[in-house]
Amino acid sequence: MKRILTIVLVFSLLAGCAKKSEKISEEGGVPACGDTIIEASIGDASRLNPVLATDSASGDINALVFNGLVKYDRNIKLVGDLAQSWEVSSDGLIITFHLRKGVKWHDGEDFTSSDVRFTYERLIDPKVKTPYFSDFEKVKKIETPDSWTVRVFYKEPFAPALESWGMGIIPRHILENGDFNKSLFNRHPIGTGPYIFKKWSTMEKIVLESNPNYFEGRPSIDRYVYRIIPDLSVQFSELLKGTIDSMGLASDQYVKESETLPAKYGVNLYRHPALNSYTYLGFNLLSPLFQDKKVRQAISCAINKKEIVETVLQGFGRPITGPYPPTFWAYNSKLKDYTYDLDKARRLLESAGWKDKDGDGILEKESMPFEFTIITNQGNKERELCATIIQEKLSKIGIKVKIRILEWSTFVHEYVDKKKFDAVVLGWSLSLDPDQFSIWHSSQIKKGYNFISYKNKEVDRLLEEGRRIFAPEKRKKIYHRFHEILAEEQPYCFLYVRDALPAIHGRFKGIKVEPLGISYNFIKWFVPKSEQ
Repeated sequence: MKRILTIVLVFSLLAGCAKKSEKISEEGGVPACGDTIIEASIGDASRLNPVLATDSASGDINALVFNGLVKYDRNIKLVGDLAQSWEVSSDGLIITFHLRKGVKWHDGEDFTSSDVRFTYERLIDPKVKTPYFSDFEKVKKIETPDSWTVRVFYKEPFAPALESWGMGIIPRHILENGDFNKSLFNRHPIGTGPYIFKKWSTMEKIVLESNPNYFEGRPSIDRYVYRIIPDLSVQFSELLKGTIDSMGLASDQYVKESETLPAKYGVNLYRHPALNSYTYLGFNLLSPLFQDKKVRQAISCAINKKEIVETVLQGFGRPITGPYPPTFWAYNSKLKDYTYDLDKARRLLESAGWKDKDGDGILEKESMPFEFTIITNQGNKERELCATIIQEKLSKIGIKVKIRILEWSTFVHEYVDKKKFDAVVLGWSLSLDPDQFSIWHSSQIKKGYNFISYKNKEVDRLLEEGRRIFAPEKRKKIYHRFHEILAEEQPYCFLYVRDALPAIHGRFKGIKVEPLGISYNFIKWFVPKSEQ
């Protein structure tokens, strides 16, 4: 299961440049090759290697440079990518992939089954710093009887098996020697994807160029520039000046400029549900402040989620009770949320031993004041506002909160990954399978995404069982119970899901909103010759 902090774009990548004989698109204009798209990002990438990447910026670039064996189409159905077809044995223990022939790495070498085997070997290598080990630990062995066939044998049934092979495949001929974790490849990647890596200027931009030999056709847009602009307000200013073409709008920007942007600046606005994504306040459970669930429940009672949705998101979202959005099939709709109730919050804290004994307005327990710091990433005003609202609400129940805003790479690698925080406002964008093993299973505290150090034996068992069962109704019961436990224990205060609000310059055509979003057909986007 691919887990990336904040948001991960899934690209379908179908097609190439049009010929003059092709008909005009629905939006007007004949599809043509050329032009550059400049997309803004709050944070820089860390490692352009899909086996090692843990952040959304790296994920965005890797999605264009690499391919998996499978991918999701616009209707959220798994289809072939580097695999043309596959069969699954009746017992679910063997997947046989039939690979595309004639696919080339960007350096001209042939892609073969040997590269798939090599990718798997790196994913299970204990020396490799990958968070995706748990997606492949159930593999018993891999066979490659020829260059175009991969046969994967599982130790036991594994429901997310097929989806897990959406992992980007990496080249054996470049990476089989040397230190994998520190390879120069991680800054100069070579993939099979629709775009070829050209340049990375740290904290400035990453430049890609279209792959003329891409197996599904050359992308219509010649160059893709990923500009790092750590502040959304600065991004918006650049959008108005025309120095960037695309960004994700904050809710207030969308509301204020919904008429001005298209009419005055030629920028089109889109809105669609963010797939399986949510924002949360996470507690470091190694801290003595947060080890009692009554304390975590009290904090959740003191946070007015509806107010956050209405003020921070301008209504472009909805509160949640657990680790799935309300539209997702694994979401347990029977659970009631923690209603905003300061008196209940105070009672819970008192029952946990927290009292204001000296009358200074701050709770104490065994001479320890209830003070902590919330960290979040620079440039995301919505998260900063959430932290500010939480700070104000908790002050009303005797908890003193400080807020620290950190540059994205520092935030992730120096604080979150190293568990050097009290609490964090952050978001997940998850795979479309309900499996959340790498976030919540206790085995994932050391190398996975369980950086809050959550441990629960029943949750461990449920997550293991959910991976072994294929029947949707049985899995639903498992994940409903999993959701119920998290709602009770509140290792996160689950805040909200928000709508995605992309803004893209109007000269780009071929953009359609589908269940998967808008980026699924990115290589079909084009700029008519008359507008280049």
